[in-house]
Amino acid sequence: MSEEKKDKAKGKRAPNYPRSSLEKALRIPKAILEQNAGRECTDEESATYVGVKYNKGPYNVEVNTAIKYGLLERPESGKLKLSEIARKILKPQESDDYITGMRGAAMKAPVISDIYAHYRGENLPDSEFFDNALTEKFKIPEDKLSDFKSIFFETLESAKLISEHEGKYRILDEVEDDAEGQEKVKETFKKLEKSAKVKSDDSCFVMMPFRDPYGSYYDKIYKPAIEKAGLKSIRADDDIFGTGKIIDQIWSGINDAKVLIAELTTRNPNVFYELGLAHALEKPVVLVSSNEDDVPFDLNHIRVIYYDVTDPFWGQKLIEKVSENILSAIKNPDEAVFKAKGK
Repeated sequence: MSEEKKDKAKGKRAPNYPRSSLEKALRIPKAILEQNAGRECTDEESATYVGVKYNKGPYNVEVNTAIKYGLLERPESGKLKLSEIARKILKPQESDDYITGMRGAAMKAPVISDIYAHYRGENLPDSEFFDNALTEKFKIPEDKLSDFKSIFFETLESAKLISEHEGKYRILDEVEDDAEGQEKVKETFKKLEKSAKVKSDDSCFVMMPFRDPYGSYYDKIYKPAIEKAGLKSIRADDDIFGTGKIIDQIWSGINDAKVLIAELTTRNPNVFYELGLAHALEKPVVLVSSNEDDVPFDLNHIRVIYYDVTDPFWGQKLIEKVSENILSAIKNPDEAVFKAKGK
């Protein structure tokens, strides 16, 4: 009996994610291409091309997995058709066809693409916190965690959408040329836009260095991102500094804000002072940095957006990601609020 049938027999809902990695899911499409010139065929015929006996258990799961990655399509019941994504991967015509095909397939995959969209441009949380997110946010059953994580990591590695540095895994924001990836990013933002409760007078306070080039990011990056999320953008020097005590005005700006942004690059002392005030008030803060070394170790449990100014698309990527994380911080403040040990 297949795992999916066992789950149904126990009254469990079968996991929606692909049941193998992307690399393994290419077996059937590859056999159809090599043994049948990529033409349409029946499920039974595809098993013959692979060299196995057809069955409605494990083999059917393998077929469905290839469909979830967008490698196979069903032109009609009982028939299989090679997709354009599969052709790009297995028979590339251009130098970048293979990697764009692999990324397109990863972005087709249910759950895997959701997790990618959520964490792109960030380090994955430490194992315990990542497991909690997988079970609570993405509804992966606890008894499937180990299998799912193997599939998830192997798929993103083969699509070159993840990197490892000093024991940490970072999800790379590399879907600017991929239609599936862009659609997933838009879909993620729309869902957050609907679920996060933003009011017309809600504000976002930006804590950042004033000197260039970072000071210029306020008008180029952070203000557009905040407005896209539906909040009013406030930065101390431009909007609330006036007569009276500056610290009182900073305190009011932080205290009144629904959510805050902290640009940590260069470890500016004023930014860290304001960040300390925000944490004392248990305000959700979207952390941003171009340098991992500028993020203190005790903030590693909070989501941090990393950007690379050598990437020609970094500005637009950062606007999209910051606006998304603002809404996510409002909806799920525990991901963006500093919690001292014992709390």
